[in-house]
Amino acid sequence: MTAPQRLTDRKRAAIIQAAITEFRANGFDITSMDKIAATAGVSKRTVYNHFPSKEELFAEILNQLWARVTGGQETAYRPDQPLREQMRVMLATKMKMLGDDNFLDLARVAIAATIHSPERAQNMVAQMGKREEDLTVWIRNAQADGRLKPVDPGFAAQQLQGMLKSFAFWPQISMGLPSLPPEQQSIVVESALDMFLACYQLP
Repeated sequence: MTAPQRLTDRKRAAIIQAAITEFRANGFDITSMDKIAATAGVSKRTVYNHFPSKEELFAEILNQLWARVTGGQETAYRPDQPLREQMRVMLATKMKMLGDDNFLDLARVAIAATIHSPERAQNMVAQMGKREEDLTVWIRNAQADGRLKPVDPGFAAQQLQGMLKSFAFWPQISMGLPSLPPEQQSIVVESALDMFLACYQLP
């Protein structure tokens, strides 16, 4: 890797870190690309060279958070493995994400932006929602393999996500409660698996 490339990477990383700082401190609407540039110690032109819009910058932050939490973990359906074991891995990863303070702070930013400007903020919320599509695809594949009942995969995935979020997302977002400790996360995951598999798993 050449020195200019390393400098470009360093600038990009500085922009992302500055954006996280500004979004967390001031919210989406008040944070400007000018302020992000100043905090990052780069020109406004440099910021726009990396990120054409504030929305795309926010989406990239969410992408990086997700990648850091999952570590590139495989979520593809495996016909040779028990359903519960596969799902436990996916849900544990989801709980880890929901317990990340940076993610929770940025989720608050996205939700507040949506309340104040629904149309402009829809892309941010959609970006967060994309991270839940893996479970929908997994359910669809398990159904095709004859292991789950023929319920709408998106509906079933939303049910399952909702069981986790009712304990590990909405109380933290709306009431400022602390993230669940690991043992409590495990209890929520196992309970959600019990309910989901009792309802949808074929004998």
